[in-house]
Amino acid sequence: MALDLVDYEQKAHKAVKAFWGYREAARQKQVESGTSDQGELIAAIELKSQVGPSFGNNFNNRTEEAIGTAHDFWTAYREEAFGKQPRPFVGWLILVEDAPASRVPVKDKSPHFPVFEEFKGASYLKRYDLLCQKLVKEQLYTTATIIASPRKAAENGHLSEMSQMTSLRTFVTALAGHIAAGAARLG
Repeated sequence: MALDLVDYEQKAHKAVKAFWGYREAARQKQVESGTSDQGELIAAIELKSQVGPSFGNNFNNRTEEAIGTAHDFWTAYREEAFGKQPRPFVGWLILVEDAPASRVPVKDKSPHFPVFEEFKGASYLKRYDLLCQKLVKEQLYTTATIIASPRKAAENGHLSEMSQMTSLRTFVTALAGHIAAGAARLG
């Protein structure tokens, strides 16, 4: 399934304008009230990518990074490193090269333990989709997304998605909802 990215650039400019406007308004409010802080953390997003040819080792590295970063983040949140605040949106988005090597079934080599059924014959793109789903189910991330895109997309921006649960639309709507709730809460 392809995603139409019409208006994303215009919306990005509008979001940047709003960011700086809200930041200045918050600063003014702090000056008037006599209190000062660095603002409230609303969202944290980690952006990753992977291109071939070495999908195997890099997949394992990206998996470890995603899990470790999330655990570090939630430990900092629990310990109030960001101050006392509502739970922020935490997103993980990866763009993976859509190539024959990322689409072919991975050979399962596990001499000591059986391979879970969902991984049997799954390509690296499918494994990233499963990773994203599991990152959300385990509540490590609010949402996680995989975008597949071939190298020739430098010409046309083409991308595809693996599932509705890990789609860019799911990511963007979850983020927008969280930001809207935060904006309403902050007045």
